[in-house]
Amino acid sequence: MWNIFKKEFWAFFNTPTGYIIVGLFLFAIALFLWVIPGEYNVLDNGYANLDGLFYMAPWFFLFLCPAVTMRLFAEEYQQGTIELLLTRPISRSSIVLGKFFAGWVLVLIALIPTLVWYVSVLFLAEPFGNVDSGAFWGAFIGLALLSAVYTSIGLFASSISSNQLISFVLAVVICFAFFYGFELLGSLFSNGDTAYAIQSVGIHAHYKSMCRGVIDSRDLVYMIILSALFIFLTQYVITPKKKR
Repeated sequence: MWNIFKKEFWAFFNTPTGYIIVGLFLFAIALFLWVIPGEYNVLDNGYANLDGLFYMAPWFFLFLCPAVTMRLFAEEYQQGTIELLLTRPISRSSIVLGKFFAGWVLVLIALIPTLVWYVSVLFLAEPFGNVDSGAFWGAFIGLALLSAVYTSIGLFASSISSNQLISFVLAVVICFAFFYGFELLGSLFSNGDTAYAIQSVGIHAHYKSMCRGVIDSRDLVYMIILSALFIFLTQYVITPKKKR
């Protein structure tokens, strides 16, 4: 698994594309937080917090995570190396997990620089440090777990098509469906219990809970189980013979 991880991790940064994807993600969020006037601008809203980051990041992740993961298996199919990879003396689960952790760590690396903005808000607050750190770290953990779910979905999408563009689009659609699709579906029901039950199936309800700084075990278990589900599906889908 370690060798697979290293191969995929460094392959991402061996081309300018990797740096461009991460750079665009950070640049886009920085524009909304510090430059473009509006409700998400830290300097405009009068409060020392980064709520705008945690509202926008899941939407930007809809494109960042699929962009990172779209090549993980699709490229193997394109180059005809999938058969060679699956016949190596390494378990299929190790291959899938190696690629998953490579993709997830890459997304986390894109997320880590946002901590600089947290430090900036600490200095902007009056008095110094007057920031709800509990809410920030709860939301940050939620965002890290959300990126794991998106990465597992992107990995699954990459495993069912040899076309990277198709893998990217499919991953975006599935990620959106799980993040906000159930939220929209639940809103169609007037019965509160029914609406809540449907919305609880989606990611958004659990992510919102974590953004309040509340680390509930149910939310953690949900994120872990959903990630594990798509990792399992990826392992089930890949075959050494059938080219998609």
